[in-house]
Amino acid sequence: MPAAARSPCWDFVFYGIKSPIKSMSNKLFVGGISWSTNEDSLRNAFERFGLISEAVVVQDRETGRSRGFGFVTFEDKNAAQQASREMDGQELEGRRLTVNVAQDRAPRSGGERGGGGGDRRGGGRRGGY
Repeated sequence: MPAAARSPCWDFVFYGIKSPIKSMSNKLFVGGISWSTNEDSLRNAFERFGLISEAVVVQDRETGRSRGFGFVTFEDKNAAQQASREMDGQELEGRRLTVNVAQDRAPRSGGERGGGGGDRRGGGRRGGY
């Protein structure tokens, strides 16, 4: 298929199968946020740049405490770009922010998580502890 006729969201090829990738240019990664920052305060810090469709503070599954980063998704990519330029390095609730356009996560391999090796009996730990 000629490049001009190809949709830009079909550029990712994984094992020979084309897969759509959503553009991340409207979504910002916000790192270095305080543990006390919640989704409302994150939204409030960024809403002066434009209409926000989502503000998320990522939390630890087990403790429910902030992991120190989040994402802000704007309706307009120009607003996202301006917010990224102006908010990167700024302070929010006593912490200096790192703000970048969010990157799509690399595909994870399926199946088992972690663990390692083991012997023929199936154990992953050695040494009797």
